[in-house]
Amino acid sequence: MTTIARLLVALLLALTGALVVGAPAAAAAPACDPTVGSQPKTAALMSTSPLVAIRTGHDRCWDRVVFQVAGSVGAGWDVRYVDTVVQDGSGAPLAVPGGARLSVVLHHPSTDEQGAPTYPARIGPVANVVGSPTLRSVVFGGSFEGYTTVGVGVRARLPFRVFTLAGPGGDTRIVLDVLHGWDAGR
Repeated sequence: MTTIARLLVALLLALTGALVVGAPAAAAAPACDPTVGSQPKTAALMSTSPLVAIRTGHDRCWDRVVFQVAGSVGAGWDVRYVDTVVQDGSGAPLAVPGGARLSVVLHHPSTDEQGAPTYPARIGPVANVVGSPTLRSVVFGGSFEGYTTVGVGVRARLPFRVFTLAGPGGDTRIVLDVLHGWDAGR
C-alpha cells in the first residue's frame, strides 16, 4: 500500500471515529400519541378489490390489525366503537370477546368478481391475539354486497387510528392501530 493510500485510510478511520464519538445521543422515542381519539374513522371509497388476508401485531404503543386488499387501490372503511357488532347481510349479532368492540366495515368484498372467496368465508375468530396487550379478538363477520365486516375486541375503549400502506407486492393494507392506553408511552 502506498503512503498516500495509508494516509487516506487513516484519515477516513479518524473521521469515522470522530463522527461516531461526536454524534449526539439518540433522541428518546417519542411518546405514544393518544390524540387520535376514539371517535369513528371513515374513508368512503368503494372498491371491488377484495380482502385477501388479516394479520395482527403489536409494538410498544399500539396493537395492530392489518387487512390486506388485492391490488394497489383506493381503500374504504368505517371503523367505530359499538355495543354489538352485527354480521353482514343478516344483521345477526356477532360474538366479539373484549371489554369494548370495534366494528370494522371494509368497503371491499371478500370474494372476487366471479363470487369465489378470496378470504375464508366462515364466520368466527380469524387472527391470533395471544400476547397482545390490547387486542382480545378479531372475528370475521361476513361479506355482503361489497362490504366486509370484522369485529375487533379490545380490553377497553381506547384511542385508535386507521390508515393505508402500500404492499406487499402490488397490494394495499388497511391498518387499524389501537393504543395500549390513554397514557401509553408516557
